[in-house]
Amino acid sequence: MLTRKVNFEQGRTRSPLQVRLQSYPAVALVGPRQCGKTTLASLLGGHYYDLEQQSERLRLDIEWEEVTKNNTLLILDEAQTTPDIFPRLRAAIDNERTRNGRFLLLGSVSPSLMIQVSESLAGRLSVLELTPLSWMELPENAQRQRLWLCGGYPNGGVLDGRSFPLWQQDYLTLLIQRDLPAWGLPAKAQVMRRLVRMLAISHGMEWNASQIGKSLGLSYHTVNSYVDYLEGAFLARRLPAFHANIRKRVIKRPKFYWRDSGLLHALLNVRHKRELLAQPWVGASWEGFVIEQILTAMQQADRPCEAWYLRTSDQQEIDLVLETASQLWALEIKLTANPSRADMERLNVNATLIGANRTFLVCRRSEFLTNGSQTVCDLDGMIAYIFKTR
Repeated sequence: MLTRKVNFEQGRTRSPLQVRLQSYPAVALVGPRQCGKTTLASLLGGHYYDLEQQSERLRLDIEWEEVTKNNTLLILDEAQTTPDIFPRLRAAIDNERTRNGRFLLLGSVSPSLMIQVSESLAGRLSVLELTPLSWMELPENAQRQRLWLCGGYPNGGVLDGRSFPLWQQDYLTLLIQRDLPAWGLPAKAQVMRRLVRMLAISHGMEWNASQIGKSLGLSYHTVNSYVDYLEGAFLARRLPAFHANIRKRVIKRPKFYWRDSGLLHALLNVRHKRELLAQPWVGASWEGFVIEQILTAMQQADRPCEAWYLRTSDQQEIDLVLETASQLWALEIKLTANPSRADMERLNVNATLIGANRTFLVCRRSEFLTNGSQTVCDLDGMIAYIFKTR
């Protein structure tokens, strides 16, 4: 976590958190379990309470008047476990509405947390997502090279080369057996274990809840509701289809991705990079990984965007469509260091369908090549462009 500390102090990757604390009385820092929320919050100092612990809830109750009157940040970890804290927060904020940066709520986001936030703290709180470690937060050494294989969870092997994939397997087991049921998921653990394995096979494919449901003996409504919980826990993403008014029939189903590549690879029993490169689905793995890194960079650069993919009935496709400010970007993602001219020509034709302003062919080629609105670059170059042009 040293890299996050350095980046935060330099005001780069964590600057949105500083901005939000300066602008709102309260900020909710949400994200998956074990992604580094508590460690990041500890860099800010302040009074810290872990609300999963009964003793900590009692201590907060006793010290409430004292800690809400001073100028020190109050950090409440796993706030969703204590619903009665939200009315007290609202009252404290309303008593001194001009004071900002007073409360930092940490949550693994469960549905209950967002319900409490929307009902009790609307207009008083800003919600910010913290992802696992990302490409830009790691130095250009073995840690960055391990990121695709191991994923970004700090304890999952990306920092020291150990723990993967056993940490990921244990992490999913605990989520399935403890956290997801605690958040209201009605599925039995055995059913969820089968579901997550099937979802690993579905990575990068069009979402088909009916097909998965038939394999599990469940309705598509039930499958969709279970995956809603995985999305709420920041484990999965259903990337929506772009269906603007164009002169072709388009696929309207979303595409399914595991947000952390290390969890995906652990589910598919891949232990080493050489094994990963030998898999027939390696291209889909790389595509999902790059999409997450780009969307994380957009968030950390504080560039709000909408994200889609495009696929027409005659198989014309754009891997990622981004709408940011007044621009529409079309991105093609290739696991190659030597893209062909045909790759760029095909991307330009597909981008014309949607009226994209810029096209990016993101591959493994380190040289940044640009010609007007067309760019060929690697992931480093793409992320640099996002920050440079914000």
